[in-house]
Amino acid sequence: MKKIETIAKADNFCAINLGRMSELGDYVLELGPEVKIPGKVFGGATLGATGAQFSMQSFAPGTETGFLHTHREHEELYFFLGGKGEFQVDGRVFPVGEGSVVRVAPAGRRSVRNNGSEPLVMLCVQYRQGTFTADDANDASILPDKVEW
Repeated sequence: MKKIETIAKADNFCAINLGRMSELGDYVLELGPEVKIPGKVFGGATLGATGAQFSMQSFAPGTETGFLHTHREHEELYFFLGGKGEFQVDGRVFPVGEGSVVRVAPAGRRSVRNNGSEPLVMLCVQYRQGTFTADDANDASILPDKVEW
């Protein structure tokens, strides 16, 4: 089973490498003795993220999530980075593919499948719903320091 590589780490950052998108299928997420999800890896804990979680997943052609799920408090953003497939929320099915982004509220009953002929690659970011405010849009500070490489 593939492992996440830590590239660099210090007080204010952590950088990891999950490998090539074509190698995501080498990961296996084990949620229990009978629940193993091939091609999926979570990275937030390895990064030390405190406000969100993310996962990367590659669905081989003809595969799917295999279950519907909801969340109690977490909204999710799904970014599709390659391939083609279908997404389902609350019984509504629609096409997704490279460049598609889907937001699902916590109560949305969701699932994904690859009905294409190449891997469907997805990045999912989950975070507590309702926490980003208008003030957060102005959170960044541009520093006067010159960037030195």
